[in-house]
Amino acid sequence: MSDNAPRSRWLALTVLSAAMLMTILDGSIVTVAMPTIQRDLGFSPAGLSWTVNAYLIAFGGLLLLAGRLGDLIGRRIMFLVGNAVFTAASVLAAAATGPGMLIAARFLQGVGSAMASAVMLGILVTLFTGVKERAKAIGVFSFTGAAGASIGQVLGGVLTDLLSWHWIFFINLPIGLATIALAIRVLPGDPGAGLAAGADVLGAVLVTGGLMLGIYTVVKVEQYGWLAAHTLGLGGVSLALLAAFVWRQASAKAPLMPLRIFRSRNVSGANLVQILTLSAMFAFQILVALYMQKVLGYGALETGLAMLPAALAIGGVSLFVSARLNTRFGERAVLLAGLVLLLGAMGWLARIPVRADYLTDLLPVMLLIAGGGLVLPALTALGMSGAKADDAGLASGLFNTTQQIGMAFGVAVLSTLAATRTDQLLAAGQSQPAALTGGYHVAFAIAAALLVAAFTVALLVLRQPRQDTAAPQQAAQPIPVA
Repeated sequence: MSDNAPRSRWLALTVLSAAMLMTILDGSIVTVAMPTIQRDLGFSPAGLSWTVNAYLIAFGGLLLLAGRLGDLIGRRIMFLVGNAVFTAASVLAAAATGPGMLIAARFLQGVGSAMASAVMLGILVTLFTGVKERAKAIGVFSFTGAAGASIGQVLGGVLTDLLSWHWIFFINLPIGLATIALAIRVLPGDPGAGLAAGADVLGAVLVTGGLMLGIYTVVKVEQYGWLAAHTLGLGGVSLALLAAFVWRQASAKAPLMPLRIFRSRNVSGANLVQILTLSAMFAFQILVALYMQKVLGYGALETGLAMLPAALAIGGVSLFVSARLNTRFGERAVLLAGLVLLLGAMGWLARIPVRADYLTDLLPVMLLIAGGGLVLPALTALGMSGAKADDAGLASGLFNTTQQIGMAFGVAVLSTLAATRTDQLLAAGQSQPAALTGGYHVAFAIAAALLVAAFTVALLVLRQPRQDTAAPQQAAQPIPVA
């Protein structure tokens, strides 16, 4: 291996992390700006939710397909095209003059994010094969995911208040262009297995349609209810499509998603833990911000600054602590410890008062949420540990897909339960702030229950991988850098 190869690998990690940061920022930066967007573009309350839903549906629905296509046509190509689509769509969103234009741009952003995000972990785990350097690389990469959401809320508040909401999308243009330029130079070129090796068109149609329809159904639960004909009908069709996809994968000669990947306890268990954990984390990322604005009366900038300690705590732990702990104690033990910290944060929020004091009621939560900086790197390593090198893109796409399923599930379940409880308290004569707080209490309590379930699955299912099988590896040979 040449002297420049190690440096090139870390430059490649920088590119991957920048792309991940841009994606995560885009997912959370919008939330703080939504009231301003609604006022400026004339969104209805129901229509406003589609600034988030359109992105989620495209992103979650296409990740598996994009991950497998990355294995077939080359992960570098998929990454570059995805970033180009995302950057162009960001400019379109920034220039939006009406609801339809913004929603369409957000959908295209989701398409680009899916293409790029689906292959990021696959590229990472084939670049870093040593146990210690892989742990460090995953820690850096996970830092952008763990802290990015909180940073997005801070940045969203600053940009919206000081400039305009348009800048929450314009900011992606320089980041995207720089990422593409660097990626062309430092990402390893991989030809892929070729479309003939696994171009399962029918499987692609079934899984993409099933996931998109399923996520759409879940995010509309708040509007229609769980037992409505709309929810049950579309949910049934979604499950039928996904069942047909599984049958197809069991019988196809070149399946889009070989079912052998689920034979690994760590792959199956880590993805289930991720769904449960990210469903719970929605309560922090979104509901805490809503509580600050609707109950405490914070503005967008104040809300963003109030969330800053969480971003610093998560970022500091994932960047400087997680890799060392994972190497010393193992990812499984670190994951369990991180889940305990997150459970403490949700338990604290479940008792938060109507007139909260930031220092005594909210700051402790911002510090306990640092558990996310332990959970995500450990979960990433465990989730990728059971996949072979040829399936790295697929495993990466699957891992990112369960992220979106977890987020969509959290949006539907926790926001619906919070809204239902709030309506009950309002009907009972409580004030608006007290009723909202009571609704949030229910959501935070359910989030705590989801984390208990995640801890149980992690404890009973996950196993600490041997050091020589911690993640998909290539043979020990020079990695070509274009």
